[in-house]
Amino acid sequence: MNVLIVDDEPLARSRLIRLLAHDKSIVVQGEASNGNEALVLAKKQTPDLIFLDVDMPGMNGLQVANELNSLTLPPAIVFITAHPEHAFDALQLSAAGYLVKPISEQSLQKVLKQVGRLNKVHIQKQQNVKISYQLAGTLRSVDINDVFYFSAEEKYTKMIFSGGEALLEQSLKQLELQYPAYVLRIHRNTLVNKQKVIALHSKGNGNHMIELQGCSELLPVSRRELKLVKNTL
Repeated sequence: MNVLIVDDEPLARSRLIRLLAHDKSIVVQGEASNGNEALVLAKKQTPDLIFLDVDMPGMNGLQVANELNSLTLPPAIVFITAHPEHAFDALQLSAAGYLVKPISEQSLQKVLKQVGRLNKVHIQKQQNVKISYQLAGTLRSVDINDVFYFSAEEKYTKMIFSGGEALLEQSLKQLELQYPAYVLRIHRNTLVNKQKVIALHSKGNGNHMIELQGCSELLPVSRRELKLVKNTL
């Protein structure tokens, strides 16, 4: 299970990382110290679970959760706070759990078991995402996990998948907004399936290419998108 920790207190983040280290099935992908940073990392890393502090300056945890819940495939959220009175607000946002500081190992394990059960539903949703397209007047669909990449083709978008290719009416920007948990922009004309990326190759002169699992093509990465691609990998 991939995890993101969001708390404006460094010591609180460090303590939670130490507690989570006891569970080998958990990978802490990153840390954020404020709400804006949390949203950026969440969209890049698409974690399964976010430990989210409620009481942060600027954008608080409840506001961050509201933004996260608007994603196509939102992560599970466990709220953390020193103030138990926030529990009702957290439950209103469909929180997977709630922890009161200082966090004990016992309370953490209890929440993780609960999240583990919820995460099975999360994974099932991920497996059932379909993209529809027209072929010879017939409406068809393809599982998003079978898609390699999307490329801009004049007025249409070409979708390349394991069974062939198809033209879509959605623009790359629309696909980015619709499937933020799945696609990664590597060029102004190209989105790739994050789950298919296996390597970033340097070709000299500052040129880079993406290799996708099961796809024979190497796709160019623009210099503008290179930093984002490296951060995502």
